[in-house]
Amino acid sequence: MRIAYLECFSGISGDMFLGALVDAGVSPETLEEAVRALNLGARLEVKKVMRSGIAAIKVDVWVGDEKEGPAEDHQHHHSHEHAHGHDHAHKHSHSLDDAHHHEHSHGRSLNDIRKIISSATINDSAKQQALAIFQALGEAEAKIHNTTIEKIHFHEVGAVDAIVDIVCAAVGSEALGVDAWICSPINVGSGTVQCAHGRLPVPVPAVVEMLKGVPVYSSGIEKELTTPTGAAIVKTLASRFGTAAYKIEKSGYGAGSRDMPGQPNVLRITVGESGVDSHAATPETISVLEANLDDLNPQVFGYVMDRLFDSGALDVFGTPVQMKKGRPGMLLTVLARTEDTQKLTKIIFAETTTLGIRMREERREILTRRAMSVKTQWGEVRMKVANLNGTVTNYAPEYEDCRRIASEKGVPLKAVMQEAIKVYLDQQNG
Repeated sequence: MRIAYLECFSGISGDMFLGALVDAGVSPETLEEAVRALNLGARLEVKKVMRSGIAAIKVDVWVGDEKEGPAEDHQHHHSHEHAHGHDHAHKHSHSLDDAHHHEHSHGRSLNDIRKIISSATINDSAKQQALAIFQALGEAEAKIHNTTIEKIHFHEVGAVDAIVDIVCAAVGSEALGVDAWICSPINVGSGTVQCAHGRLPVPVPAVVEMLKGVPVYSSGIEKELTTPTGAAIVKTLASRFGTAAYKIEKSGYGAGSRDMPGQPNVLRITVGESGVDSHAATPETISVLEANLDDLNPQVFGYVMDRLFDSGALDVFGTPVQMKKGRPGMLLTVLARTEDTQKLTKIIFAETTTLGIRMREERREILTRRAMSVKTQWGEVRMKVANLNGTVTNYAPEYEDCRRIASEKGVPLKAVMQEAIKVYLDQQNG
């Protein structure tokens, strides 16, 4: 299995991640095309720098003649590092709402950012990855500020450089062409950082929230080493945290803004083969949540399913059952990652009429899956392809892509799905 290993001995931020990707072999032109696709008037500056004797790539975002981001009060160049509710303003907040001028009263909502990313002409899987990173940031900030994700307005995270960092991280990680991302324990730094709310401890609350369950440490450096954007990227990409055994083929170093004496301010990515069969079925432990429902409006049940999926459920389904006294009912079953159990339990209690939820852990084996795109006569459709021992066992077009095309082009849904399968098979046989 081909893996990328992130070594966060000096933390991680968005610009460091992009620099490491480029140094590890991702073409700068690939990232620059993604920036142009966002249509935000931005461009990248990619240059070689030295950090405590180590050569690394530094990536900066420019809009016109201005380099995006605040004065370098912190260890990293990160104007996007603190997203706040709409009632707050950050010391270095930026807004996109007025031709990228500096404003302190408004930011972009997650819905605004979704529209920007969704309208960009980049690969759909990269779009979904970028949206997932923003979702992680939004959920963390909503919890910290005791509000809903819809009410969060991203000041710094809505700035041009942050949108560029996150979209390029998604595009670049896909371009690197690895099967899995693994991350070392993360150096988060220490000390305090000045915000509009006053001085906050390092790591800041958003980083603490996103890195729950992740091995972290502080080497004693009183700097903000891991930023919220960096935490969101690694939390979204990494399949696990810890050590990794693999044969190194290539490496890349991404530079932070400052050169700290005695501490290489870089993020390292190494790429290689782990020796693990990437085509074998992979065992994992998941949580199963169940609840019996006999007095819930069926329309509400559909809404509950959507909320659970949006919040990270692996699968949600209902089974018709007969309850006591002959009442018809529904058995709600949710498959979830163990770390998502508490969050999904709260949704079930809040949105349904159940008074109790059964929970258990089960082992399952999953086939290795990958996504690829095919071009039909009506547009691009993602295909989900599953492998066992190197043999394709299942393939299916992405329903949402087919549904969108059918609606936009006025053609039957089944015709789009059949066309996607035909194009996929033609490519495999050609």
